[in-house]
This record gives sequence, structure tokens and C-alpha cells, in this order.
Amino acid sequence: MLNRSALVKKLFAVFTVNLLLLLSATSAQTAPAKQLTIEQIFAEGGVTGRAPETIKWSPDGTKVSFVQRDDSGEHGELWYVDAVTGEKKILVSEVKLSQLAPPTSKIHDEREKERVTRYHVAAYSWSPDSKYLLFDSQGQLWYYSLETGTAVQLTSSPDPTEDPKFSPDGKRLAYVRKHNLYVHPVSGEEGEVPITREEKEKDKDRDKDKDKQDNILNGEVDWVYAEELAVRSNFFWSPEGKEIIFLQMDETRVPTYPITDWLPTHPRVEQEKYPKAGDPNPSVRLGVVGSNGGKVRWIKLTDDDDTYVPRFGWIRENWAWAEVLNRKQDVMDLYFIDAKSGRSRKVLTESAPGAWVNVNDDFRALKSGDRFLWTSWRDGHTHIYLYSFNASDPLAADAKLERQLENGDYEVIGINGVDETSGAVFFTANKDDPRQEKLFSLKLGGSEMHSLSSEEGNYTATFADDGKHYVETHSATLTPPRISVCAAGGACQKIWEGRSVADYNPISPKPLEFKAEDGTVLYGYVILPRNTDANQKIPLIVYVYGGPAGQTVQDTWGGPNALFHQILANEGFAIFSVDNRGTPNRGKKFSAATRLQSGPVELKDQLTALDQLYAQFPQLDRSRTGIWGWSNGGSMTLYALTHSDRFKAGISVAPVTNWRDYDSTYTERYMGLPKDNGSAYDNSIVSAAGSLHGSLLLVHGTSDDNVHFQNSVQMTDALIKAGKQFRLMVYPNKTHGIAGTGTRTQLFHMMEDFWNKELK
Repeated sequence: MLNRSALVKKLFAVFTVNLLLLLSATSAQTAPAKQLTIEQIFAEGGVTGRAPETIKWSPDGTKVSFVQRDDSGEHGELWYVDAVTGEKKILVSEVKLSQLAPPTSKIHDEREKERVTRYHVAAYSWSPDSKYLLFDSQGQLWYYSLETGTAVQLTSSPDPTEDPKFSPDGKRLAYVRKHNLYVHPVSGEEGEVPITREEKEKDKDRDKDKDKQDNILNGEVDWVYAEELAVRSNFFWSPEGKEIIFLQMDETRVPTYPITDWLPTHPRVEQEKYPKAGDPNPSVRLGVVGSNGGKVRWIKLTDDDDTYVPRFGWIRENWAWAEVLNRKQDVMDLYFIDAKSGRSRKVLTESAPGAWVNVNDDFRALKSGDRFLWTSWRDGHTHIYLYSFNASDPLAADAKLERQLENGDYEVIGINGVDETSGAVFFTANKDDPRQEKLFSLKLGGSEMHSLSSEEGNYTATFADDGKHYVETHSATLTPPRISVCAAGGACQKIWEGRSVADYNPISPKPLEFKAEDGTVLYGYVILPRNTDANQKIPLIVYVYGGPAGQTVQDTWGGPNALFHQILANEGFAIFSVDNRGTPNRGKKFSAATRLQSGPVELKDQLTALDQLYAQFPQLDRSRTGIWGWSNGGSMTLYALTHSDRFKAGISVAPVTNWRDYDSTYTERYMGLPKDNGSAYDNSIVSAAGSLHGSLLLVHGTSDDNVHFQNSVQMTDALIKAGKQFRLMVYPNKTHGIAGTGTRTQLFHMMEDFWNKELK
């Protein structure tokens, strides 16, 4: 038994411990949030960490592989996760991977670095039997055995190889080098065989001969197809590996744009093939060639030689398919092709009068051999349609519509996978809320849609070939991405999760709805700073994109821009964004509302929503409102500053200032052909430079091969001639993304200073 003194000591000790625990808990609850900085946002790995790279399914559907690097990006390993058990193991160690798949920091050319990252060029691929890996080490190919852990170098040419693909039996590779297709055995016993090399014409002028060769691309993807039609490959093995179908592109008539490296004593100039609005596009034709070489069989599809062939492939051995899109991009024809004879038949025509036909990857020839899936917004929204055709002779008749698989007031974003054994189709759609994209399934024979997504937010999915499992990426407005491997209709196992931003105590955007002049609902959000004086007016910054290529108002992780907006909100700024008509994923009418013009409808919607925002939040200061955006958002910023007096200041990054300066495919899709709609093209932002209102910061990279630096040069010239004061920031050798830790840090600090000077 304790005596009185001992009992008092024990009670005091217990009290002290409990008091300390209470104080600790209280301190934790009231601890100030971590301060977010621009340096943290743009550091290597960022605030949330470096996500896995090159996520791929093994062909047998049992494994998901990915490269995981540290935050610096310099050290990485190739891992796999077992699709059934969730077991995670290293496939290739850091030492070996550093040689076989070096980090992008080893690429010194800014344009090549952006090409690799922007188009997700894969560092490795699986062999068809899932026993080997093929690594592309900056243009040299290595054949890696998973069983022995050894790699054999297959190519050593000074010219890099591109787009390598295994033959269906895994015994050979095909790839592009110097604009031609080659086939190489993986055994290494024999050398590579060129299968598309053109016969050299007997021309005394060798430079002319070389120019001709450089303009003919066999199986290679040019800039405009990669950027605007999302083409990632232009050749494919036949299912039995006997032949290769490829697209030949002739860029002879395509004009060039000079991209200059100004840093050396003697500047270096590269000529980029780039068709601007109204310019000649590359002429294209399909060819079939034996995988051992031989004469090419050219496929005649249409008499119109000014068309696009954005997608093609094989239905089965000897039978191919191709999509042909007209120059105006409002009619797309689907052709079936007898590869042996070269005969073809148009089996389906998709048209969109008053709009355009969207190019996507949704054509799916089913393994049954007599049906395919197709998406269309023919009823006003993008939905999935099932077609059948004559299996024994695909050219015998037109494709027959069997049924529309689903319908409603929403958009199917894309078909993700098919499990033909169960008859299930998996797709992403924004059903119930255009701000959220979720994964759904239904049956080929007809059934109700079933959601596979359990949380609010945004989902993407990449399925294994058999449709049994998929890799899921989920994020939400304040929730960084989480990547999992899932069984279709079953459980998910987490692969990776971005670091939480909760310690920074971010401010939740308030979701809002507005009405356009015609009554159309517009979705937006506002971020209001904390602890503001009720009598104090708050400066407002409008973040805009406004174009057909993207939304700003989605329940998805917003990355560096969203984090930058949190910094501005903590400094006392309100942030506002709204998706005007003309932005995607709201149906045909909504998207096509801005067709044949650029600016008027978008700005009207932005200003209409802004007025409704002021009415709802009277603490926002009308006299201290700014606007900023990048790319199309940069164009919208300039348009708003030159066609209204509502904004005190604006930041325009990498803008198109004259649509005659931008590429043919994108521009003509939305603006029409210059010869048919010349007045709209002439009504450019450059021509309105004299009407500039407010302070302007104009930003561009000199090596931007997407939106050319020429746009800002022309705008600068027009503003000077109009006697307008503005600021210009130029980033040497930087491309459209103005990427790099130091560069981005400098840029966003400059933007922060600009807002504090102009709006505070």
C-alpha cells in the first residue's frame, strides 16, 4: 500500500503527464500551417512527390510495371506489382536502369525534352511473351532478359531509333530511323533490314536528293499529327507478323519556321516543318510492305489528296482499317482494306455539320471478328455505338449499326477497355457532373451503366489487354493523385500516392454556377482569402483558359498552378475561374458555340459570370481585378485587355496573337479555312493592340515550337506602334511549357511581384 506522500507524488505525475498530453494535442490543433513557397512548388518532385513514370501492363495481364524515381529524378528503379496479389518487386535495379533508361535530365535539347515528356515517349516496352524488356536509351535499343538480368545492345547507329515495336512473336523489332522503317532480329545474329528506303533518284544535285529524302517520312509522325491529332505511331505489325502497314507523309510543300538558339556566339537555326492555317499540309498515303522487305503496296482510299489519316490499323491478318478526315474536319470516313489486293471500301461516314468530328482512339475491332465499337456526338453528346460487319468479306457491305450502348446528357470521355469474355465495356464519362470524370461499365448486349468509381473527383484508367484489371488514377481538387491497380468490378490496391497538402491548410475553392446570356449553365469556382476585414475590398485575379482543349473548372488536382493560387490567396487575393462556352466535355452545342470566331463569345461569358460573381460576393473589388492565362489562356488574356476595360492588369503567357500564325489542323478545326472565313482571321488580337487597357506582362519562350515566339514579336511590334506601355519577358531556348526548376521559379516570382504591384 502506498503512503500518503507516495500517493500524492503518483497523482501529481499522472496529472503532469495528462496535462502535457492535453497541451501537446492542443498545440497540434492550433499549430500554424506550413508556409507554401514558390521554390517548393517548382522544386524537382514538387510538393506532392514524383509520380511513377511509364506505367505499362505486361502483355499477359499479370503485372503492372513502372519507373519510380526519387524527387530529384536522378535515381530510379523499374518496379512491378502483381495484379492479383499486389506484391511489389524490383524488375531492374537503379544501376542498370541508369544505363538503360536515363532520366530526362540527361536530355539537353529543350525541344527534345519537351517532346519526350509532352507525348509520354516510353522508355521501355514488354515483349509479347512478357519475358523480356526493350529499352530505348536515348535512341539506342537494349534487349533485356528478366530471367538472367542481362541486357544486349541491339543498335549502335549514330542516328537515333524511334518508336520500336516487337513483332507479334517477339523475335523481331521494327523501328524508325532517318525517316525509314527497319526490321531487326532480337537474336542479334543478323543485322537490320531497311524495308521502306526509297530508291535514290539519279540526280546530280545531291543536296536536292537529300532534301527529298528528308521530306518523306515512312512510319514517322510529324509535328502537327503528334500535337493536334494525338498520333503516337504511324506503323503497325500485322497480327501474324507477316506485314507492316504504315503511313507515308510527304512534307515537301509544308513551309518551315526557323527556331533560333541565340546563346552561342554564332546562333544556330533549326527549320521546323509547320503548316500554318491555310498552308499545305503534309500529303499522306497508306502503304503495306512485307516484314522482310519487298515492294510497297500503296492503298487508294480517296480521290481527295488534301485529307488527314489520323488512325489506322489491323482488323485481322490481311484486313486493315483506316479513318480519313477531310480538310474541314467535319466529315470522317471509316474504310476497310484488303491488304493483299489494296482494295478498300468506305463502310461508315461520320459527319458533324456546323461543328467538327473529334479524333480519338475509340475505334475497337472486337476479337469476335465481326463487330466494332465507335463513338460519336451525333445526338448532341458523345456516346458509344456498336456496329457489325461481314466477317468473311469486310468489303461486302457497309457497317451495320446494332445499337447505341448508352445515352444521356453527358460526355463519354473515352473507351478504356473491353472484356469480351464477360461482354463488358469500360469507359470514362462525366455523367451527373461535367466537373467530374468517373469510370463506368456496361454490357455489349445492353445493360445499365455501372459506376466503378467510389469517390468524388476525377478518374483515369488504363486496362490490361484482357480487360480483367486496370490501373486507376484518382485525384480531387485538394487531393493529389493516387495510383492503384484494380480488378474490374473488384478491389483496388494502392501503388503510389502523392504527399498530402493538408499541412499547408489550403483554402477550398467554392464551386459556383452562373448563367450565360442564353441561359446556358456555366461552372466556376472562387477562392476567397481568409480573415479578411468585412469592410475591406479584396483584389481579384481571374484565371482563364477558355479554349476547346481544356477545362479549368474540374474536381481534379490542379498541380503547380493551383498551388500558386493558394499562395496568392494567402497574400490576400481572391482567385476566380469559369469555363465559358467553347470549352470541351459539355456536348456539341456547348463546344461549337464559338466556331468560326475566337474571342467574342468566350469574353462575353467570362464577363457575364464575373458580374454575377461581384453580385454574390460584394467584397470583391471591381476596380482591382486582373486576369491571366497560358497558351489559349494567354490569348484570352490579351483579348480581354484589348476588347474590354474591365481588367486593371493581365499576364499573358505563350499566347496566339494571330490565328494565321498557328498550325493548320487545330486552327481550321475551330476557325474554318482562311479562304472561307478570312474576316475572322483578320480580326486578330494584334490588330486590336491600340485598344489595350490596363497593365500587361507578356511572356514567351524563344524556342516555342507550338505557339511560335513570332506571336509575341508581332504583338510587341503592334503595341509599340500604338504607343502602349507594357512589359515583355523572354526565356531563351525555352519551349511552350517554359519548363525547368530555376526558370519556373523566376517566372512565378515575377508574376507574384506583378500582382502585388498592380492590384495591391
